[in-house]
Amino acid sequence: MAAGGANKFSVLLPTYNERENLPLVVWLLVRTFQESGNNFEIIIIDDGSPDGTQEIAEQLEKIYGSDKIVRKSFSVLFSSGTAYIHGMKHATGNFIVIMDADLSHHVSLYFIKQKEGNFDIVSGTRYKGNGGVYGWDLKRKLISRGANFITQVLLRPGASDLTGSFRLYRKEVLQKLMEKCVSKGYVFQMEMIVRARQLGYTIGEVPISFVDRVYGESKLGGNEIVSFLKGLLTLFATT
Repeated sequence: MAAGGANKFSVLLPTYNERENLPLVVWLLVRTFQESGNNFEIIIIDDGSPDGTQEIAEQLEKIYGSDKIVRKSFSVLFSSGTAYIHGMKHATGNFIVIMDADLSHHVSLYFIKQKEGNFDIVSGTRYKGNGGVYGWDLKRKLISRGANFITQVLLRPGASDLTGSFRLYRKEVLQKLMEKCVSKGYVFQMEMIVRARQLGYTIGEVPISFVDRVYGESKLGGNEIVSFLKGLLTLFATT
């Protein structure tokens, strides 16, 4: 918990080959937090990127200070769940923001929504209000829409977008959910929302415009789609 009861936001930023994106996303985060007057830290969790991402993170640490940029590496196969678990061990904030470093998420302040409803979780949604997706081809849009539709029918989670990776959590809530969740990769985000509803946590949603990667290639492939379907069926059978 931040000293004196003041809120502090720890941003968990998993990276793999993001040397082009990282300086810009960190600059956007720093500017946004400074303008809002909120205390923050950005925890860069790199999975052994061979493109020099770690060297860029080191330079950013020198620019912004080690109290604002925290560099952590881990050497396991990249997945959202393991990266967040690793990063959360080093988080000192009472709120945790999870997001991608590929600039597909606009850097917005979820704590405004959190404060309005005192939510345990605030999640970005592409499928509600003025949210949307830009830069995807028809195939990827159909996969995303289809996955979300099937998930809604089978799990009825009470949230409109389960597969997004832009969220704010109370730290103690995220810790409890991590203990309950068993999924890795793309299924992890879905399971977190399903388990949150099971445990009675409150969830607010913010419409977001999801823009496809600025640099680099998407990690979504056939193996991830198969893993998603397996994970969905497992959740359906166990929740």
